[in-house]
Amino acid sequence: MKNHLLTALIALGCGFAGAALWSLSGLGHDQTREYLIANPQILPEMSEAYQRQESRDRLAGIADEVREPFPGAVLGNPDGGTVLVKFTDYGCTYCRQSIAAIDELIAGDPDLKVVIREWPIFDGSEQAARMALAAAKQGKYPAFYHALFEQGPPSDTTIARAAQIAGLDIEQARAFAASDDATGELARNMALARTLQFTGTPSWVAGGETIQGLVPPERLAEALAADS
Repeated sequence: MKNHLLTALIALGCGFAGAALWSLSGLGHDQTREYLIANPQILPEMSEAYQRQESRDRLAGIADEVREPFPGAVLGNPDGGTVLVKFTDYGCTYCRQSIAAIDELIAGDPDLKVVIREWPIFDGSEQAARMALAAAKQGKYPAFYHALFEQGPPSDTTIARAAQIAGLDIEQARAFAASDDATGELARNMALARTLQFTGTPSWVAGGETIQGLVPPERLAEALAADS
């Protein structure tokens, strides 16, 4: 009975992940109680370690698919051996704020390939994402990507201006943006994000880690280096 109670308390303290780990540890009630009293920090540490492992396991099954870009939707070195994946939305302020950090990483590593996965989750972003894929199809993705973020939140006006700045063939771009290929890619990105349990943008796959939110470039570089 005491062991069941302690398991419940651990579940409340650090989540069921920590409780599961403790229940498998083989420690007796008295040993566990004494250890947790002496080392209370172990509860969040156990939970974090378990969650990291769960994240790695989710990624392992789809890693190759996640890192394989939509043709042309790449920043940095298209043939680079170090791959960073960014799930992004043109209506996301944090995605915009992350641009300088990513450009900094690219400038510092000629072997860095940044795969961009268009994931339009904000209202009004889908058409921007579709035009970005059209830009990738025309080999002008980086120019469109940077131009649209510089123009501000996505709208008919800012999308058209970014397309002009990037030098797109507008008729071809609009046709591709409305195509089943574009629809399929957005659906694929949504499915990948859900599998990885991402809850918003920007979200990242760096080495063997999944990372969410606006993070310093050093955090992404550290994750990439750990996997090299």
